[in-house]
Amino acid sequence: MPNIHRRAFMASSIGAAAAAASPGVAGAATLSSLLSAAAIKTVREDQRVVIIGSGFGGGVAALRLAQAGIPSMVLERGRRWVTGPNMDTFPTLQSLDERVLWYGSAKEVYGRRVSLIKPYAGLIDAIAGTNMTVMTAAGLGGGSLLYQGMTLQPSEAIFNACLPQALDYKKMDAIYYPRVAKMLQVATAPDELINSPNYTAARLFSKHVRAAGYSVEKIPMPIDWNFALAELRGEMKPSYTNGDCALGVNNGGKHSVDVTYIAEAERTGMVSVRVLHHVRKVARAGNGQWQVHVDHTDVNGTVLEKKIITCKALIMAAGSVGTTKLLLRARAQNTISNLPDALGAGWGTNGDRIMVWSNLTEDFGAIQGGPVIYGSKEWTDPQRANTVIQASIPPVGLDLRSTMLVGFGVSDKRGQWRYNPLTDESTLDWQREGDWALHQRILARAKQIAGSGSLLLDTHAIAPSTWHPLGGANMGTVCDLSGRVREQKGLYVLDGALIPGTTCACNPSMTIAAVAERAIDDIIANDVGTLV
Repeated sequence: MPNIHRRAFMASSIGAAAAAASPGVAGAATLSSLLSAAAIKTVREDQRVVIIGSGFGGGVAALRLAQAGIPSMVLERGRRWVTGPNMDTFPTLQSLDERVLWYGSAKEVYGRRVSLIKPYAGLIDAIAGTNMTVMTAAGLGGGSLLYQGMTLQPSEAIFNACLPQALDYKKMDAIYYPRVAKMLQVATAPDELINSPNYTAARLFSKHVRAAGYSVEKIPMPIDWNFALAELRGEMKPSYTNGDCALGVNNGGKHSVDVTYIAEAERTGMVSVRVLHHVRKVARAGNGQWQVHVDHTDVNGTVLEKKIITCKALIMAAGSVGTTKLLLRARAQNTISNLPDALGAGWGTNGDRIMVWSNLTEDFGAIQGGPVIYGSKEWTDPQRANTVIQASIPPVGLDLRSTMLVGFGVSDKRGQWRYNPLTDESTLDWQREGDWALHQRILARAKQIAGSGSLLLDTHAIAPSTWHPLGGANMGTVCDLSGRVREQKGLYVLDGALIPGTTCACNPSMTIAAVAERAIDDIIANDVGTLV
């Protein structure tokens, strides 16, 4: 692979240029598998509340319902990923294997061929659409397993320009954003860490940002930085301090949803978590309750049993893509009648842009500590607000004289998910020029930050992709502000599908969680006893 392509894939993520969408779980069916399918038993269960998905929305819903004395079952298609010092739970760039990909959804990672001996319930599902590849997570904790961890709260002006003002920013600022920050135990990196040799790239970024005339600040992260300091002291194998955390942090210390919201929910005894439970269909039963059709699999995709779970309330929290696709299938197959016409529309990328910054005169270091230390906000104008951060390049065995710049911001272009009855799949229509104006602004800022003598490789121009899918079941058109699906009593959306395309020049995690916190408060106060 040419060096420029190798660097592009290093920067942008998981094989987007060569990504082929996964057909789902399995690979080609054999005669024996078809015969054995007939012997798979179907189990029926009744639950009060079912939550599909275990990311920021699902985790919030499970915990807050449990604290209100309402039992629920959380269904997660992926596996648990248990971490701790010196563990090898997650794959790294040097150990790419079947753990990376959701049943082989893409064939290359960072430009290197992944050795897929067999299908596996891996971390990343690469979903190819028209002019855009969408990266989604699989595993207990959802996208929190993979996100770098930026925990940013938007300003009031940008929030009100992007989201319905009826959400009430002042209340969000006083109650719900702080509630999320407390749960995730956010903190900025200590100077002792930043001043170490492994964080040269972060210090150079800060220096260049200031020289370009922009502000720079530490980014709040859901990380116990004592783990990184312990790595510097040689007390555990590196994971943070060598940037080997792009595909999950093996050493622990990252306050992802599985070890915060979900773990606390499980401790109440009110929540049943079921991993490797892949939801295939949702439906309205004849008695008005909800039905969830599930394949319970092993990690290799073999269906162990099928389940039909009936519940009084159904919370869709499978992420922007997962929730939207399940509801589009339900509308097309009429398993749920009268779903809103706007379903599938209003989808956005949050303006994601990933660049590789190379400079032969300055040494970023072959070892770059991560995950993220500094960022630069340009938030004065709500219409073109954006954020640029520096992120480490994982170790590759040589000094590429490069690091990564990541941008996101207020985007105005929207795509559409459409169901195809011939394939029983929904695909994304995205304009090639989508987010062009925002991307040009982010690129211009990145060029100023990089300065003369630098080379910026825009991976979006080679392989358009996003890690921050938003919308598809938007508040205001498909749902109300608390995620109630219009004309569908007892059906809720509490994840990124609810957010109309952008999270206000911030990465989505904190706003998704804060909106979910607000919504579940409203649901508990007004729907318990009737719909829940």
